[in-house]
Amino acid sequence: MKIKNSEFEEVKIIENAYAYDMRGNFIKTFNEEEFLRLGLSTDFKETYYSTSQKDVIRGMHFQLPPYEHDKIIHVICGSVVDVVVDLRKESKNYKRYIAIRLTGNRPRSLYIPKGFAHGFQCLENNTVMLYQVTTGYQPNCDSGIAYNSIGYDWSVEDPILSERDQHFITLEEFESPF
Repeated sequence: MKIKNSEFEEVKIIENAYAYDMRGNFIKTFNEEEFLRLGLSTDFKETYYSTSQKDVIRGMHFQLPPYEHDKIIHVICGSVVDVVVDLRKESKNYKRYIAIRLTGNRPRSLYIPKGFAHGFQCLENNTVMLYQVTTGYQPNCDSGIAYNSIGYDWSVEDPILSERDQHFITLEEFESPF
């Protein structure tokens, strides 16, 4: 397992340990010792997974303080463009985004710390995403910003969105607590 910085130093790209033979593959997605060595969170409280179809966009999601969380994102199968927006007011990258392609065929994960919004666009049917987060879900702190307000070109004509995601405020309207 190798952990390196993305364009945003705090968002990490995890090159997962990977083995493949005639039986299939074996992938290590987390190593507490390596995370601790880099000062990353290791106290994960909840794990989720989602299955999505091509052209689904989920995001841009985050939890507000005091239940903000660090998260690790894995693509189990399929592929996505994963997008992260820096919501930290004091950051040099405030309101900027990065986009990283993740696929089940190349075992990489993302570590996304507190203060960032997260979303993704599915590039294939039956894409499975796994999320690990350091706080439990708190409905009153669950929040997001409109996916199409961050300046990123999603390159999809008719995205499939949840009702919730269709009604988020824009990035410009959002008053960041981070």
